[in-house]
Amino acid sequence: MKPKEKLLGKTLEELKNIVSENGLPSFAAKQIADWLYKKKVTTIDAMSNISVANRAKLAEKYEVGTHLPIEEMVSTDGTKKYLFASSNSPHEGEFRGAFESVYIPDADRATLCVSSQIGCKMNCLFCMTGKQGFSGNLTAGEIINQINQIASLNPSEGGKQSSPLGEDRGGLTNLVFMGMGEPFDNTLEVLKALEILTSDYGYAMSPRRITVSTIGIIPGMNVFLEKSQCHLAVSLHSPFDNERQELMPMNKIYPIADILKTIKKYDFSHQRRVSFEYIMFDGLNDTMRHARELARILSGIECRVNLIRFHAIPGVDLKDSNPDKMTFFRDYLSDNGIITTIRKSRGEDIFAACGMLAGKKAL
Repeated sequence: MKPKEKLLGKTLEELKNIVSENGLPSFAAKQIADWLYKKKVTTIDAMSNISVANRAKLAEKYEVGTHLPIEEMVSTDGTKKYLFASSNSPHEGEFRGAFESVYIPDADRATLCVSSQIGCKMNCLFCMTGKQGFSGNLTAGEIINQINQIASLNPSEGGKQSSPLGEDRGGLTNLVFMGMGEPFDNTLEVLKALEILTSDYGYAMSPRRITVSTIGIIPGMNVFLEKSQCHLAVSLHSPFDNERQELMPMNKIYPIADILKTIKKYDFSHQRRVSFEYIMFDGLNDTMRHARELARILSGIECRVNLIRFHAIPGVDLKDSNPDKMTFFRDYLSDNGIITTIRKSRGEDIFAACGMLAGKKAL
């Protein structure tokens, strides 16, 4: 039996095509969008302002497509990691794998780290996700489902967080596409998810609350910068191509100079932000030579740098830079006009910190 296609993750334009193809009135597309993204129903039968006959017609081919996480882990620092099984793809029935999302609460904000793929093709040396290989792209629906489910499992406490996703979206204030996978290796589905998140027919979330991270896949980055107003984060990790290529093999195809040339074509002087992620490795990329070169290549770009402590993963002979070196690095870049912060590490004890997501579980 052919699996039903999922409505969650469909844009308004796609919903218009669905209602047209199935003989529903044109206004039903907006009604369905309201039920999916504002009222967050889990069944077609709950769409009560659509006639019983039309609901039955939809249910023959479609389902909403929500699914709960299959596992939750809680860190001593309050970070929570969720494991999801990939739902059946829209056109295939087989199980494809599992992926993880991370909820990071703080005093006045709560950030969700979203995955865009099952595994990753990029094979960065320091990243556990790449070690598991690649099993497939997540659909826009699977991306949106992470947000729906985790927000509902983590309601706002005492009104501390003001959620741009609405009161029933829990305390989520920010989204970062920094989970499993390379977002611009799955550009179409990521952009569909971003449209739903930021459009009036969807969640009406400010794009300034969303950051998409990439290692610098230039074709996808160009499309994203043209079609979205969300923030961009670029994983850099060394200002020298030969060293970066050892850490990140894709640098051979998309070298640093080409990435920076692309970024310079766009305006980041107002509210939209570009940041550079820089994991610090002891003796590898934390010297004065690296600080000087990083300040040089980023000169003239309105940006910020986030320094990140390396989190050890099995089978990788790299060590994290010591705190004094990280502080010096931060201060040097700041003194040279580049806003620089040291990112607080969260969830390391449950393998939820940067570079530690793997999505492995016997299912």
